[in-house]
Amino acid sequence: MKSFVSSQPQLLSQMNERMVLRVLQANGPRSRAEVARLAGVTAPTVSKAVSSLLRSGMLEEFDSSETMRGRPAKRLRLAEDTAQVVGVVIDSPTCRIVTTGLDGRVGSGTHAEFKTPRTYGQLVEDIVEKISAMQLFGGVKTLGIGISMPGLFDSREGRSILSPNVPITNDSCLGQDLTERLGLECVVLQESDALCLAERHYGLARGVDDFAMLDASTGIGLGVLIGGRLLKGKSGLAGEIGHLPMVEDGLECGCGRRGCLETIASDRALARLVSQRVGREMSIEQIVEQVRTGGLDVTAEWEAVERSLAFALVTTINLFNPQTLFVHSRMLDIDDAFFERLIQRTASMALAPSFADCRIERARGSKREGAVAGIIEHLTDARVSESHAHSVNVL
Repeated sequence: MKSFVSSQPQLLSQMNERMVLRVLQANGPRSRAEVARLAGVTAPTVSKAVSSLLRSGMLEEFDSSETMRGRPAKRLRLAEDTAQVVGVVIDSPTCRIVTTGLDGRVGSGTHAEFKTPRTYGQLVEDIVEKISAMQLFGGVKTLGIGISMPGLFDSREGRSILSPNVPITNDSCLGQDLTERLGLECVVLQESDALCLAERHYGLARGVDDFAMLDASTGIGLGVLIGGRLLKGKSGLAGEIGHLPMVEDGLECGCGRRGCLETIASDRALARLVSQRVGREMSIEQIVEQVRTGGLDVTAEWEAVERSLAFALVTTINLFNPQTLFVHSRMLDIDDAFFERLIQRTASMALAPSFADCRIERARGSKREGAVAGIIEHLTDARVSESHAHSVNVL
């Protein structure tokens, strides 16, 4: 029998370790003395936490250019050279993988992508192959994998329930399957939640505890952060406004119903309308490029999609009254004026007091950054959660 009281020193140590990680995440490389000052704790407390984190591989200590009494000053940073995490984005038509240090700088890591396969088994094989190759660099320890997953994801069971745009993942447990194959800890986030974390860690939402993220790319998804915590719902399915029924007998959606919002308000919806007019299939990336170089005019298609996208913004503002609403969409790259028109239409439809309280911004974060942020947050929070779970087990 292990008592709650006897496990308190361990819990306190784990909390101190998480505190050190948070200080370095927020402030960048610092000396031990600076960490102690920023955290408001004693030097011995920091020293003990740092020693544990160095052993775990989550921190590195290096000689800075600054000197102290003629000697290089030692500084601490989140592991960059000796450890990495992996971010995986499941999407259509392409899946992407990136490695990065615990600083989360996606641009400095190794990147890979592959066409989304036709079967789930092949998806797992492709991911395992790419990550295994990324682990070949000598001396670098992989600490975990973050996965951005589209569609309905049951966070209690770790199971993808329904992915209209990547149906091969339906009823699968990708995180569990990759853990079994690679022996690495995995965390899976619904893609709208991943975008929320990306914006909070690397975009315009740093220090913001209340905001919403509308993802209008492959489909329509909504992530909501309230009081610094993601709104999940009972089983992790909150925010699925993309499947609001909008058009009676409309286009068939990947969910099996017709006329869902995401069939008329997403990047994919715009690409479909343009492809129908020009007589050949075009991706949203191709459309953006050709419009910006003057080879294509999509004003008519944009007006059709804009009305429905504005409805999604209005619904979010009226329901959740967010401080900031971020919009993630490639079609907004076509013309800056499109975004201004979207805001104007939203203003004309939303409740005036709610709209006045809400700032609407283009999202800066990516799903890759969200997957990376998810695993880094998980590894950081696990410093306490594992110990706490153990401490309350008194039997």
